[in-house]
Amino acid sequence: MVVALLYLILSGIYLLVVPFVLYAYLQKRWYVVSSFERGFMYFLVFFFFPGLLLLSPFLNFRPKRRQVQS
Repeated sequence: MVVALLYLILSGIYLLVVPFVLYAYLQKRWYVVSSFERGFMYFLVFFFFPGLLLLSPFLNFRPKRRQVQS
């Protein structure tokens, strides 16, 4: 029973918690990163791809619409 609970906790962290934190990190740092950090971001996206794919329909990080004055 302990092993099943451990698997459930680890899979929840891998599929939900870390990808959500990664989404927030990517949103905040995407346009100001160095080349090394961008490579590290790509690695994290590759490594946590199943969780990012699971959360993608629910999160929207597109830029906000600009207000054009006329």
